[in-house]
Amino acid sequence: MDKFVITGGKPLHGTVAISGAKNSALPAMAASLLTAERLALHNVAMVRDIITMGKLLAYMGASVTTSEFPAADYSFQAHTISDAVAPYELVKTMRASILTLGPALARTGVARVSLPGGCAIGARPVDLHLTALEKMGAEIATSHGYIEARAPKGGRLKGGHVVFEKITVTGTENILMAATLADGETILENSAREPEVTDLIVLLRKMGARISGDETSTLRVQGVAALHGAEHFVIPDRIEAGTFLVAGAITNGDLTLTNCEPRHLGAVISTLRDAGVSIEESAAGTLRVRGGGKLVAADVTTEEYPGFATDMQAQYMALATQAEGASTITETIFENRYLHASEMIRMGAHISIDGRHAIVRGPAQLSGTTVQASDLRASAGLVLAALVANGETTIERVYHIDRGYERIVEKLSAVGANIGRVHAPSS
Repeated sequence: MDKFVITGGKPLHGTVAISGAKNSALPAMAASLLTAERLALHNVAMVRDIITMGKLLAYMGASVTTSEFPAADYSFQAHTISDAVAPYELVKTMRASILTLGPALARTGVARVSLPGGCAIGARPVDLHLTALEKMGAEIATSHGYIEARAPKGGRLKGGHVVFEKITVTGTENILMAATLADGETILENSAREPEVTDLIVLLRKMGARISGDETSTLRVQGVAALHGAEHFVIPDRIEAGTFLVAGAITNGDLTLTNCEPRHLGAVISTLRDAGVSIEESAAGTLRVRGGGKLVAADVTTEEYPGFATDMQAQYMALATQAEGASTITETIFENRYLHASEMIRMGAHISIDGRHAIVRGPAQLSGTTVQASDLRASAGLVLAALVANGETTIERVYHIDRGYERIVEKLSAVGANIGRVHAPSS
């Protein structure tokens, strides 16, 4: 497996172009199963999860074309869905594969999707998806590691009233897509309000869907007989942008981020400013972060959007190791998302964990060592810690970060980081 080798202590200076949001592109790609016509996507991040989803759609019968590989522009066309099955071999590393369930079921009346894999950050059950589909008339069974779903007699889902027991982003997206082709009106309550959900709504409307309630917790979908093709630009990745904001601050650097959407980063920007970070919006779609000021402890609690994103928790923990005082981090979304803390402790961080709470005391002088990444965002947190540590840090299992960050080694190197990738020897 590849490794990153990072020598810390260098301030980062320059400009970073933020990529398209992986978590927006994945449901958009799955939406191609809803129509026989062409769907063109632009500003797609060149990351491993995108490649995996492309392979999955091709397996299911969609034509996936691009002028280069990896690519920022894709074209998808599912004239027919020859095999409404998402096999374990393709989905074991990516939980977003569950997003093919709703579209395939709505379009063909049947779907068989492997229970998904992904990061080891705690339970993310798909029960909420399945309960919602059952309220739309689907018959659901699970056996041999697969979800098997069938639409009611006649092959078309029925509109229903779905109240999510817990806010779920992929659940909202999955049922939203299924409802576009259902018979009648579907009401989704306690829906996720993340920008990636809104971006999917924008795309589905371009395809002919009738949806109202954007950016609210209640969505209404009037089912239509068929959807058509569309062209769509994926929104910027707010988590990548937040990661680079922390990178500029933690290294006492001066970074300008382009192609970002500050409106999607409200909670992150507010929290970083509370911690003493200087951030300004210097132009439309541009943020500038400047270090050099005193970092101070600030508490944070992860919440569903528009709150502080759980996907920024590990990165904030890295920053908190350099802030004066005790910062309390409360993780409310996932129950097992502090695996990176033990690795940061090995680097010299002062962190104590008590259930869902982490107390980080700083500033700590971090020193380079060998650490292991446990999940996608933990990888980013360890990279940030390594950028400020004395000496050399080796980060193992970086395939996690390749799932969600486009060319992170190249982007960091271009702004002054001493970082390199060590390729695993071929077997």
